[in-house]
Amino acid sequence: MSAAAIAPYSVDAYNMSWDSENKIHDDAVAKRFGFSGGLVPGVDVYGYMTHQAVARWGNAWLTHGTANCRFIKPVYDGKIATVIASETADGLDIQVESEGVLCATGSAALPPPVAPPALIGFTAVDVRATRPPASPASLAEGTWLGIAPYPVTPEYSAQYLKDLREADPLYANEGLVHPGIILRACNWALSHNVVLGPWIHVGSQVQNFAAAHVGDALTIRARIVRNYEHKGHLFVDLDVLVLTRDTKPVARVAHTAIYRPRQVVEG
Repeated sequence: MSAAAIAPYSVDAYNMSWDSENKIHDDAVAKRFGFSGGLVPGVDVYGYMTHQAVARWGNAWLTHGTANCRFIKPVYDGKIATVIASETADGLDIQVESEGVLCATGSAALPPPVAPPALIGFTAVDVRATRPPASPASLAEGTWLGIAPYPVTPEYSAQYLKDLREADPLYANEGLVHPGIILRACNWALSHNVVLGPWIHVGSQVQNFAAAHVGDALTIRARIVRNYEHKGHLFVDLDVLVLTRDTKPVARVAHTAIYRPRQVVEG
């Protein structure tokens, strides 16, 4: 396939999280941070990006493909987001543009399948019974995080595909969980374990091991790799293993977020 054969993919972006606990998705709060309105979640922008990978490689990408994404500028609710993919020697370079602005960059590839890491290297813990405020102490390096099993019901999957404006019938036809939902589980590692103010998903690197199926319950085993300050923001890096049935790895994700933006610190 040549670069010219990859048609741009356009989406009428929708902010699924406008009423979530993370008020960076709320118009009024986001405007106080200098944005034009509530941000479409990064995990959903990633979902837009994966359309091009699946269009290129189909189900194989869900079972052993790789991807990375980095979010540069917001995508806003109701605006057109265009996903542009071009062939490289390694796979695809992918960009997301909206209103003439480069919003996200990334890539996708289909290397040979690799075995998932041994579960013995990833500690299983329960979600915290009480969520402390997010801080360098509550998100200390080396800490393990978990979530309660999260069932991807047919109703949830169908609503997600509708809200994502996903045009590929693969997921509905074959009962597969969209990769945007898989990445969303990495956000839950934070939001289900600590109390956060407005916070921002910065980027992720993903290695797929298997497709998840509608009806599966997602769990995670996540380790905090780094907790650090950069340009006034407080960041956290996670190493997340996403599983179904609590034992089958479907993806490993290096997940980065600003858990306390400098605007909160300054305020």
